[in-house]
Amino acid sequence: MARVRVMGRPPAAPATPSGNLLLGLVALGTVFMLLMGFLGTVKTGVLFNEANLLFAALTFYAASTVLYIGFAMTGTERFVRFAWLATWAGFVSNTLAAAHRWYTAGHAPFSNIYEMLLAFIWAVAALTLFVQRKYGVKVIGTITMPVAVVGVVLMQLLPSDVHPLVPALQSTWLHIHVTLAMLSYAACAVSFALAMMFLIQDKMRTESFLASTSALIALVYAGALSRFAGGGLKVVAQNPETGGDLFIQRGVPLMVVIPELGWLFAIVLAALLAPLALYAWAHWKHDDRGYAWANRAFVVAMILQVLAAAAFVLRARGGQYASPMADGIFPTALANSPFILAGLLSGLLASALYLMLAWRREGLQQMLPSADTLDRLTYKTIGVAFPLLTLMIAAGAYWANQTWGSYWSWDPKETAALVTWLVYAGYLHMRIARGWRGRRAACFAVLGFAVVMFTFFGVTYLLPGLHAYA
Repeated sequence: MARVRVMGRPPAAPATPSGNLLLGLVALGTVFMLLMGFLGTVKTGVLFNEANLLFAALTFYAASTVLYIGFAMTGTERFVRFAWLATWAGFVSNTLAAAHRWYTAGHAPFSNIYEMLLAFIWAVAALTLFVQRKYGVKVIGTITMPVAVVGVVLMQLLPSDVHPLVPALQSTWLHIHVTLAMLSYAACAVSFALAMMFLIQDKMRTESFLASTSALIALVYAGALSRFAGGGLKVVAQNPETGGDLFIQRGVPLMVVIPELGWLFAIVLAALLAPLALYAWAHWKHDDRGYAWANRAFVVAMILQVLAAAAFVLRARGGQYASPMADGIFPTALANSPFILAGLLSGLLASALYLMLAWRREGLQQMLPSADTLDRLTYKTIGVAFPLLTLMIAAGAYWANQTWGSYWSWDPKETAALVTWLVYAGYLHMRIARGWRGRRAACFAVLGFAVVMFTFFGVTYLLPGLHAYA
């Protein structure tokens, strides 16, 4: 009797013990974290508040990240289905947290960096769900969800107190300007993820990803070492009364020095530069042995990163140290150095993603859409982000004229936003007028997102100005 082959969806892959184990561990971890959060609410008697909702969002986003990475490493379809559900659960919790903040504050959550992060993470999760459902890019959460996790962790450390809006922010244009900014930045994050996947699919050498990852993380540690002091690392002291930063005068925080931590960071920086040097030597000599050594050096650098992050958390959390600016011993806490911790976590996640790529390069390429599809999606996403950036700058200029009497004052945030706009304008110009496609365009998109992150975070704390609240 002849067999009849029924066309349609292929049969589901059988469940594997390792797949069941990962799903079970993620489920147990999620339930445990939610249970710990619930037990914490018993003391306060308040279940539905912003802090609890954000904790739930962080739990679900973390579970989603683990499952997306599990899918990228094994190709098990069940992982991505449960990752999708976890992302949805995190998105709902994130939405409720934003709504609770809006209700409590009496205004849209756009008045400071904490609230803007809340909106940015919400938009990143929404666009992740949309791109996965609309275009079938199942691996996109492997890049975007770690961004959401780091963002929520950072929010846990930032001041979250609700304050009345200062007169300059009491305007409808605040809502318009910041909404456009967060949507455009989230679209840039998605375009970055798509561009990175294109580079993988376009067969960019794995060693090039190694060099780029090492250089990126080295910049993080170099930035942290700008606070190097006598072998230690300078961090902001904590005000014991408010829990916030301690200032010796307006705009000048009191710094304390954590001993020996600067030397540890310097060792990590040197370890991260080693793969770059070996990559350059191998490229110059055309000797593949140098690439193998570079990979081994990168693994060593990652181990040192783990040690540095653990040392920073242990030393900065609740420590008391001397200050070069005043006599005495002053406390500090992780909440007083949120961006150092966020940078260290981002470096660890970037390292883990590179190692995943090095291990599973062929399997990842099979799961990704074609290079042409990813190239078009990157272009479409930037085609959405660029008009939003343009409207954001225009709305901000009009609002600035109403508030300060000038459309443009070359404030650091304004200048950085203009640079961001010029980068993406350059991408669109080179694509439309010069026909740029493929790898050059993808590298442009990656550069654009790096500028976006500096505009969003770096300018706020390194170059304060009229936008000091953001």
